[in-house]
Amino acid sequence: MDATAKPLRIPPEMAVYAEEHKVFDIIQKMVERLLVDRPENTIQYLIDHLRNDNDEVPRIFVLGPPASGKHTMAKLLCKRLNATHITLENLLSNDVSALVKEAHSYKDKGQDIANELWAKLIQERLSKVDCVKRGWILEGFPRTREQALLLQMNGNIPDHVVVLDAPDIVLIERNMGKRIDRRNGEIYHTTFDWPDDPEIQDNLVEPEGISEEETGQALLVYHRHIPGILCTYLKVHKKINADQPCMDVFSQVLTFVLSKPRSVAPYTPRVLLYGPPGSGRGLQASLLSQKYGLVNICCGQLLKEAVANESKYEELIGPYIENSQQAPNNIVLKILLERLSRLDSAMNGWVLHGFPRDTEQASLLNDAGFMPNRVFFLDIPDFTAIERLSYRMTDPVSGERYHSIYKPAPGVDVHQRLQQNPKDSEDQVQARLEMYHANAEDLEEFYQDVIHVNADQDPYTVFEFIESCIIKPLPKSVPGDPASP
Repeated sequence: MDATAKPLRIPPEMAVYAEEHKVFDIIQKMVERLLVDRPENTIQYLIDHLRNDNDEVPRIFVLGPPASGKHTMAKLLCKRLNATHITLENLLSNDVSALVKEAHSYKDKGQDIANELWAKLIQERLSKVDCVKRGWILEGFPRTREQALLLQMNGNIPDHVVVLDAPDIVLIERNMGKRIDRRNGEIYHTTFDWPDDPEIQDNLVEPEGISEEETGQALLVYHRHIPGILCTYLKVHKKINADQPCMDVFSQVLTFVLSKPRSVAPYTPRVLLYGPPGSGRGLQASLLSQKYGLVNICCGQLLKEAVANESKYEELIGPYIENSQQAPNNIVLKILLERLSRLDSAMNGWVLHGFPRDTEQASLLNDAGFMPNRVFFLDIPDFTAIERLSYRMTDPVSGERYHSIYKPAPGVDVHQRLQQNPKDSEDQVQARLEMYHANAEDLEEFYQDVIHVNADQDPYTVFEFIESCIIKPLPKSVPGDPASP
């Protein structure tokens, strides 16, 4: 790479490596932590940060009014994400901490614990090894905008803020049925979560502050403070309806906390569209190219251009093109790599279709250093593919393409001169479909992060879905899930 040459040409392998190993995101996180913590020994601090390797661990606040299910959601998230569950109650259980002793002195005097002290208690707890390594989920705090700002000033900034929401009348009913196990603090409910064990039932007590009047007062306080809190976490919070079955709520919460915030790192789309004949790969590639400037690379078209332009590959691939046969992989790959290596492909990104068709071709492409970062499988039923292709014909005079069902010829004269491409005959389409199905499963296993798209719908609806998957980061994987490494 020559710094004196303009424009600066960056080898495509560098962008692939930086994206694969999240180099830009790591640097961004390191700079953020430096600005927040302002350590004395900067170099050693950065070394320790890299050793911790905890940029991806969960950092979550679970907020909501009384009886909205904060405790249940926090417990379920901790179990699923293997994170540390932090509540205001267990913050005060550390007997050796001077800050905890100070907090207990406030309680002994019947006074509210100062916001500054709460912020210090939380900072002390989040600095422990379990929170640093595994991440944390803080339940029911902050309760005011002042508390939220104090946490921010101490560098305790969540990646996700879950805000549970439900009608007040529902929350009052829920709260009045709450019961607590006096031995371990576990929460149960007279209607929704009553234990079967008689021993547990005997140890359940009614907690303080759950009467209708007290719950209503607590809800008024919550509604007064929550707008200020949400302003503090404007870009990382999400309201979730808690007036639905518990597991439905948890499913929405989990989907949100597994989503990644938009990164400011440079991103070059490398999109692969794979699907059966008639699935609309060419149209979707064209739409992506028009809107985002991606280089539209159709492998079949590249081969035809190589023959038409009388390139050095003309004699090698010409006979294959004329006889509608598949050209050898080594020749196809050379032509394809030449196009992928051009500056416009490296700078703007590309959308590829028509290659690879099997795992052998996919391996050759990856070995050459051109790995897609989004792989879409456009799924349609076989009968739809046959209907789309076998009923289309072309007017040899105007070059216009028509379809017997979706776009009939405008007149009898035009209809009579329409011609069908031999490869669009039903037998040929069926043969291509069989070849597609023979390789689809192996290719899906080869590309682990495949995104399936229902292509049997309006093409612009399909495009919107593909577009959303390209511009948004892929969700985090959960340890233990099949998709996890």
